Amino acid sequence: MSCNMEDLNWSDARNMLRKWRDENERKSDDVMQLWDNILSSKQSKLGNERHLVLEQVIIAALDCNRIETAEHCVSILSAEFPGSLRIQKYRSMLLEALERYDDALDELEQIIRKDETNAAPRKRKVAILKTQGRTAEAIKELCDYMKIFMSDQEGWHELCNLYLAEGEYAKAAFCMEELLLHNPHSHLIHQRLADIRYTMGGLDNIEMAKTHYCKAVKLNVNNLRALYGLFLCCGHISNSKAVVGKRKEAQKLAQWAMAQIQSRTHSASKDTKGAIKTGKGPAAACEDELQALEQAFGGLDVAKVTN
Repeated sequence: MSCNMEDLNWSDARNMLRKWRDENERKSDDVMQLWDNILSSKQSKLGNERHLVLEQVIIAALDCNRIETAEHCVSILSAEFPGSLRIQKYRSMLLEALERYDDALDELEQIIRKDETNAAPRKRKVAILKTQGRTAEAIKELCDYMKIFMSDQEGWHELCNLYLAEGEYAKAAFCMEELLLHNPHSHLIHQRLADIRYTMGGLDNIEMAKTHYCKAVKLNVNNLRALYGLFLCCGHISNSKAVVGKRKEAQKLAQWAMAQIQSRTHSASKDTKGAIKTGKGPAAACEDELQALEQAFGGLDVAKVTN
């Protein structure tokens, strides 16, 4: 924390916590410092913000492995709101921090039975199953969740990651396609879908990967990863048994992609070369990266295709 703790009074500490809540910043270490040194003995002065501060301290304490502080704050809130599902969620998080995963899952199941529309406990269940390495169960639970909350983009991202961890590339591609429906102008989603299709292999998947890499480059001309992927796809197609027209088109596109890569890496090296006087700096690193790229792709024949 940049400011001196001795210079702060309780209202300054309260305002700082309020600012971090509004800006959605965790700052767990700083929160715990303010709590230990100032606010823990001034709870009565917090007024209507007291419960919000206690919740903020619970999260910070769990982040910092301050289990006793988290237990103390949870017990205060539980005494004031004995039937609150929100407080029950904090109890499950506390059990999770203590690695009592089965008890935490039981708490979450109770919350879900009481409120089936509550998304947070369902997500916590997936997180616990993932922590325990029970990936198949986490996938099943997340699939059930996505049937109810189909517009949750974070859920589709996480489901894609779980499928990739299990090598289920076709299902991971489906998740990214669902994300494209929600956000069709994201170059990162197009790029990731292309990565998955390229990994799956086969001429049809390479063609689809090329299409999505092209879209990613169109949406963001500075996406070097998409340019690299586009060059690789075109190299495979130009050396495949595809019809001559497609091979010629791929050859031209590969040459264009390499020209774009070279122009961007060279311009980046020129921008930094003047500032580098000794040693191996970013300019030399860019040159080495380009040379490594050309060596890696040198085996791909993108020369003129003839009958």
